[in-house]
Amino acid sequence: MKRKIAVFTGTRAEYGLLSLLMKQIRATDMLELQIIVSGMHLSTVHGETWRQIEEDGFFIDARVEMLLSSDTAVGVAKSMGLGIIGFADAIDRLKPDILVVLGDRYEALAIAQAAMIARLPIAHIHGGETTEGVIDEAIRHSLTKMSHLHFVSTKAYRERVIQLGESPDRVWNVGAPALDNIAMLKRIGKEQLEAFLGIKLRFPSFLLTYHPVTLRQDGSVEEMGNLLEVLADTNGTIIITGTNADVGGTPLRRVAEQFAARRPDNIALVESLGSVRYLSLMSYVDVVVGNSSSGLLEAPAMGVPTVDIGDRQAGRIRAPSVIHCSSKPADIRKAITQALSPEHKQLAALRHTPYGKQGAVRRITDVLENHPLGDLLQKKFYDLRRGREIE
Repeated sequence: MKRKIAVFTGTRAEYGLLSLLMKQIRATDMLELQIIVSGMHLSTVHGETWRQIEEDGFFIDARVEMLLSSDTAVGVAKSMGLGIIGFADAIDRLKPDILVVLGDRYEALAIAQAAMIARLPIAHIHGGETTEGVIDEAIRHSLTKMSHLHFVSTKAYRERVIQLGESPDRVWNVGAPALDNIAMLKRIGKEQLEAFLGIKLRFPSFLLTYHPVTLRQDGSVEEMGNLLEVLADTNGTIIITGTNADVGGTPLRRVAEQFAARRPDNIALVESLGSVRYLSLMSYVDVVVGNSSSGLLEAPAMGVPTVDIGDRQAGRIRAPSVIHCSSKPADIRKAITQALSPEHKQLAALRHTPYGKQGAVRRITDVLENHPLGDLLQKKFYDLRRGREIE
C-alpha cells in the first residue's frame, strides 16, 4: 500500500522550495502525493499563487482559507485559529501517513498543531536555523519539537536540532532543496523577462525583497524607505517583489507601491514572479538586496552578490558573497558599492554556498518512502550531556 505524503504550502517562496520534492514524491511508486494549500496562495492581494501550483500540473487536494485582511498581531493570531480549524478538517478527510512542512511560517505552525493533535507524524525541512529578528525563530524551533523526521541543510543545523532533544537517528543533513531547483533551472531569456516586467534591465540592476522585522514594534517602513532611496540614487533598474502576509506587511506594501509609481521607467513591482521566473531574473541582476532568506540561500548558489539588511536574518549561516549591513542609509550605500565592485562580483561568481550539494530532494524522498512509521509518534528526549535518551 502506498504511503500518503501530504505536503503543505502557504507561500510562494515555500512552494518554490517544495515543488521539486512534490514532483519526486508523485513519481515514486510507493508514495502518494497529497497537497494542502493555504495562506497567501489563496489571497487575491498576494497574487492567488495557487494558480501557479495547478499550472505546474499538480492537483490541490485541500484548500484551507485562513488569512484575514488584517495584518495586525490580533489579525494574524485569528488567522492561525481559522487555519487550525480548516487543517483539522483537511487532515481528517485526507488521512495522510506523513505531513511535510518547511521552514518557520505561522501557517506551518497552525497545520502542525492540527497534525500533532491528530497523531499525524510530521517531517520538517530547514529546521535548526536561526532568524533572530523575527517571530519565525520561535516558530521554527516549535516546529522542530512537534516534528518526528528532520531534514536540515547544514551540519551545524543538525547539531542544533539534536541540541533541542531530537534523536540523531531522526535528523538528516540533506542540504538545501533550493540547490536542486537551481541545478534543474531552465532559465527564461532576458528579453522575455523584460517584456514581462515592462522595463529594461540596465546596470546596475537590483532584485529587492523586503519583509517586516516582526519582533519589532516599528521601524520596518523607515528602513525600507532608506533602502529605496539609496537604490534610486544609483539610477539602476529595481525589481521589487511582494511582501509576506506578516504583521506590518501592509505599510511596507504601500511604501513600495508609492515608490514604484513615481519611477515607472526603471522600477517594477511584482507581487509574485514564480520560482522559475524569480531564479531566472536573479541570474541577470547585479545584486540581490533586502532581508529575504533567498539572498542567503539561492543568490550565492546562483553566483550573485547579496546585500542583507538589518536583523531579520540575524544568526543564519552566510556565504562569503553575502554582505550584511545595518539599515542606515550610509551603511546601505557602502554595502551596495562593495557588492557592485569587480572584486566582490568575482567572489560571488565562485558560487560558494554553505548549504551542501544538490540531491536533497532525492534524500528526503528516500526517507519518506523507507523510514518505519510504527514508532514515529513516540519520542524520547535526547540528552546531549549523557549522549543517550532519557528514559
